[in-house]
Amino acid sequence: MRSFLTAEWRHLLMLNYIVDPDLLRSHVPKGVELDTWNEKTWLSMVGFRFLKTKVLGWRVPGHSDFDEVNLRFYVRRRAPEGWRRGVVFIKEIVPRRLIATVARFCYNEPYEAMPMRHSIELGDGGSQNSGAVEYAWQFREGWNSLRATAVGAPRPAGEGSEEEFITEHYWGYTAQRHGGCKEYQVEHARWNVWQAKDAVLQCEAAGLYGAKFVEVLSAAPLSAFVAEGSPVSVSSGTAI
Repeated sequence: MRSFLTAEWRHLLMLNYIVDPDLLRSHVPKGVELDTWNEKTWLSMVGFRFLKTKVLGWRVPGHSDFDEVNLRFYVRRRAPEGWRRGVVFIKEIVPRRLIATVARFCYNEPYEAMPMRHSIELGDGGSQNSGAVEYAWQFREGWNSLRATAVGAPRPAGEGSEEEFITEHYWGYTAQRHGGCKEYQVEHARWNVWQAKDAVLQCEAAGLYGAKFVEVLSAAPLSAFVAEGSPVSVSSGTAI
């Protein structure tokens, strides 16, 4: 598939929740089905840094380095080579209107632009030491945030582990305006992850995501970790 976007995704903070699958069924695009780990359906709030971003090989001044926060869940699709494991986004928040506009136009992804900020204190260039990671965004008059403290050193996600399930999805799926679905490939190396403690999400869930998500996002996450990240390449996508 043709590469539409290249970038680096770094310091991915992931807060993870088990949910009733019925909560997500109306968001599942045509042609895919909910994926599970340990026979449970998962929802994740993810904050990360988008760095060195290029679209069709071009870097847009003022738009190459920025934050993103997204609420996502996990799906799969049967393809000739076997199951393709992917993600679907409930909402993606970025700080620039142009970024949100391009993503909505090209993929019909649910992007919105809001003021954002971050704090990353991992030490040693983020490669070894523990430390705090926080991503925040302004919605209406208040600031929302997700934060946690990384513990120890980053390690490869174990085979069959929750960390592997959450991080190792290489396809994106998004419903289209005409009722179909677009599939796009996301290529990246496997990520090392830190375990995390003291994970907290503070957000206006009803206004941002709808009343049905309030109970889930008001509870403590079941797990949290921080992924180092890597360079990524995102294809232009195809209709399925």
